[in-house]
Amino acid sequence: MQDKIETSAEAAEAAALPRCFEVHAGQEGQSGTKVLPANMQQPVASKSPAQWAYERLILYIQNFEKTLDANHEVAMGFTGGDAGVMRIEGMGYFDPDVITFYGSDATGARTQLVQHVSQLNVMLRALPKPVEDKPANRIGFRLAGNLEDG
Repeated sequence: MQDKIETSAEAAEAAALPRCFEVHAGQEGQSGTKVLPANMQQPVASKSPAQWAYERLILYIQNFEKTLDANHEVAMGFTGGDAGVMRIEGMGYFDPDVITFYGSDATGARTQLVQHVSQLNVMLRALPKPVEDKPANRIGFRLAGNLEDG
């Protein structure tokens, strides 16, 4: 197998340590660099594109869930088709470049989305929880536990 030749920019990007910086408008908005879990503080080249996308999506889901009240859960909408909205119940990745989402649609039917990282385009949405007398499901916090445990 032949080694891949990288440009200077590609080599620098692969060696870079990831960081997350955001600016939000409004009174409840937050700005600045976020502290990442320890196992995400390593050079980009050490993980596949799928693993990086998976780990970053977990953080986005977890942060989105922090803004929800007790009557709402996270779901995701799809662009470019009429697939609708999926209540997120699980996530995974298949190295080197595939992300998968597990969940249910508005009718309660089981759904799974398998997507290449180059096509990744997810819109997080708040949906009313399906059963009023049960606590809202917080998938982001369960998924984030895997990031912290390594």
